[in-house]
Amino acid sequence: MKPLISIVFTTVVALVAASASLAAQSQAPAPAQVASPAAWPTGAPNKSQVKTKPQAAAKIKLIDINSAKKEELKTLPGITDAEAAKIVANRPYGSKAWLASDNILTQEKYLTISKLVIAKQPYKDAAKNAALYRNKK
Repeated sequence: MKPLISIVFTTVVALVAASASLAAQSQAPAPAQVASPAAWPTGAPNKSQVKTKPQAAAKIKLIDINSAKKEELKTLPGITDAEAAKIVANRPYGSKAWLASDNILTQEKYLTISKLVIAKQPYKDAAKNAALYRNKK
């Protein structure tokens, strides 16, 4: 019985030693060394070190539906002469969305031109602008 216990004990010790060895090998490598301040760049950065902003897209000139002439409105994609006249006749607009909600344009046409138009308001005071729209109807 003693030889059996001795064999089991030796096997257990060997397994523990082997697992400790594997654990030591599987540890993550040491973190990279940080460069000393002496290795840091000095002076002004060169062009390759400076990050530049990407070029902005060319600004689109928005057309104000409350003041644009009929000819300007006809330059919008899909706007016919009759629709441009209808836009001019139903001014002022509280927002560009009124083109669709007041059935001046179809929803599809409005979506086509919505990023190209704006509805500027004549006054900074919202009450004055609201009075304009009440008088319209």
